[in-house]
Amino acid sequence: MDTITLSKKEYQELFEKKLRYEYLRQIIEEDIFAPPPTKRVEEIIKAFKQKKLYKQEFLESLEKGLGRSSYFKK
Repeated sequence: MDTITLSKKEYQELFEKKLRYEYLRQIIEEDIFAPPPTKRVEEIIKAFKQKKLYKQEFLESLEKGLGRSSYFKK
């Protein structure tokens, strides 16, 4: 068996890269192109508002953008 010696800094960099790779791999394995569970713009905006993480300007822009989308047309 061969032994490889790494500095602590090198080990941490490799470990962080591995974690990032695993995170991306998990995301890619999911169906990222699946359609949203609803086509109702009102429901989507309501869900975003309930999170209380987004500014009003963003929510208005999101609603406007979803309204333009052919996917969300009634």
